[in-house]
Amino acid sequence: MLFVNQFLTIFRLFLAGKDVIIEKRQVNPVSQSLDTPIRYLKGVGEKRAALYQKLGVSTIGDLIRYYPRAYIDLSQPQAVADAPYDRPCAVVATVISKSGEQRIRRGLSLFKVKATDGASDFIITFFNAKYTVEALLPDTPYIFYGRMGGKLTRREMSAPMVLPFDPSRGFLAVYPLTAGLTNRSIAAGVAQALELVQGSVEDPLPDALRRRLGLCHSVYALENIHRPADGHALGLARRRLIFEELFVLNLAMASIRTGNRGRSGAPMRATAFDSFYGSLPFEPTGAQRRVIAECAADLCAAAPMNRLVQGDVGCGKTLVGAACAWFAIQNGYQCAMMAPTEILAEQHRRTLSSLLEPLGVRVGLLTGSMKAAEKRAVRQSLAAGEIDLIVGTHALIQDGVEFAKLGLVITDEQHRFGVGQRMALQQKGENPHVLVMSATPIPRTLALIIYGDLDVSVIDELPRGRQPVHTYVIDPPKRRRAYGFLRRYLDEGRQGYVVCPLVEQGELDLGLESAAEYAARLSAQEFAHYRVGLLHGKMKPAEKEKVMRAFSQGEIQLLVATTVIEVGVDVPNATVMLIENAERFGLSQLHQLRGRIGRGGGESFCILVTDRDLERLAVIRGTTDGFRISEEDLRLRGPGDFFGSRQHGLPQLKIADMLTDVSLLREAQDAAAELLARDPKLTRPEHAALRAQVEAMISNAEV
Repeated sequence: MLFVNQFLTIFRLFLAGKDVIIEKRQVNPVSQSLDTPIRYLKGVGEKRAALYQKLGVSTIGDLIRYYPRAYIDLSQPQAVADAPYDRPCAVVATVISKSGEQRIRRGLSLFKVKATDGASDFIITFFNAKYTVEALLPDTPYIFYGRMGGKLTRREMSAPMVLPFDPSRGFLAVYPLTAGLTNRSIAAGVAQALELVQGSVEDPLPDALRRRLGLCHSVYALENIHRPADGHALGLARRRLIFEELFVLNLAMASIRTGNRGRSGAPMRATAFDSFYGSLPFEPTGAQRRVIAECAADLCAAAPMNRLVQGDVGCGKTLVGAACAWFAIQNGYQCAMMAPTEILAEQHRRTLSSLLEPLGVRVGLLTGSMKAAEKRAVRQSLAAGEIDLIVGTHALIQDGVEFAKLGLVITDEQHRFGVGQRMALQQKGENPHVLVMSATPIPRTLALIIYGDLDVSVIDELPRGRQPVHTYVIDPPKRRRAYGFLRRYLDEGRQGYVVCPLVEQGELDLGLESAAEYAARLSAQEFAHYRVGLLHGKMKPAEKEKVMRAFSQGEIQLLVATTVIEVGVDVPNATVMLIENAERFGLSQLHQLRGRIGRGGGESFCILVTDRDLERLAVIRGTTDGFRISEEDLRLRGPGDFFGSRQHGLPQLKIADMLTDVSLLREAQDAAAELLARDPKLTRPEHAALRAQVEAMISNAEV
């Protein structure tokens, strides 16, 4: 194939450890399957295959879909005299002379090469590159790619990449790496893999769909994503592969949704909420009543409920969960609520007990830190049907936890759980109803990916009496004034938080405020006459619970904490929060932290301390709308860092970007819906390759 010849020419110099390689190409005429283990590639073997495994590459098919993270543009080389000082560039030049090896110290030697582009000369320095320098031939043009330095009259380049000159050369792929694998070795492996599977790559997209949307063939896309001829070819390849990934993802999520749409094992009948609402010590908002009605309709449908309840901090999602649990219990079923932390699980138990026990609901708790005898007693009560609603952590999905009649599963802060964990809890019953809740407002574009298998309800109204939190951004010199502000509210009987990004200073030497050292200093100095507590994620669960109980009961006035308080901590008397090194947090995370105050009806204040990133923090200062903040957070930080770590339980997108590829995402959704309307289970012969990709994506989803 013409493509293979061109492709191998580019990558010959990327073979093991050499910058310039002159050898004849060896072609393996044996066609290989996409499922062939990568260890069978020439030059890989067992040892290097283990390194590829760290990159998620196990087969030849994985390798050809291991996409570059960036490209080096070699299509427009610069003249030496015009080469910029501030960025890497490509220069075409021939070698005039070479110096001998100069040993700088043990293990380090350098070589000087003089080269010219015909109009200007420059000096190139190579380090520990004897064979590279020896391979450079006189009167032979090369492309030197690096950062040009030196003076106007004596230009210099240090340790450049060297490639044989080819006037048709365009873009050079740059791959994500791991220790032990170089860009050269990965590129050579990709070239070999593409040659070995020639004729084996079947386009999974239907021809009619490709023609209608103007998408190139998968072979063209794979060729040009790794070695694009020009910017136009790269654009065509990227658009095709991004669409394909989002299209398959939508089909996979639809498959999950269809799997959940079987007949429910917990059929329910309509029940009026009069007695539930009548027992509440407050009036629910209209949004809460609307979402509860939506859930009740789902609970009475033939298919099991699979609904996300999303809303801003303090909007009252727990009440919706309590109402759904009460409804299911009235129908004779048990309920389970899973929370990501023991602190939040214990808080939910207290809240749900206060709401439901007056109505005769028996509420239990199951967490990992409970004593063995306590866990055993809870498990026995669950199995015997003596507990109506169990609240817990991951302990709920452990072996040995059985229900007499599980009808409803509720997960809180869903983005902190994997799809596999949610399904593990569902499997404790016979196709139960599922309600997931999130206090992290998620932009619509991101929610389309993360919650594609769920119906969505939004609580867009805050309870009466809740006031917006006043937010200020100050620089470190104003910290003492902020301390005085804090003391004033503590003296009035209020409580406050100080939030730090680290636990101990030794964890990372970035000059950040450490929670442990900060708490010790405040206790000894600025807040010596106040009761100061410390809470962080490395404390044992019993210690955390003791501190939180003391804070909620007013025994601790000022709590110094890490982001362990980000989710669910509810102390209405806390009205002031000071966040150190605010630039280290995402906007959505700052909004979650800020949501821990202002829960008691009085004025509350959040003070962000930072000496940088003021423009970004102006967003959090200017609005309390969590959805607007999340959109801006996604725009500024990108989807990879939106939650601080990758969303668990979902396939990792290899090329699509949820921030920039929104239009393609919508096209993929529409196309997926149209295809499934004609072939719901992808059973037609022409959809076999597509079905295989969907099944692979579901099976590879992280749990």
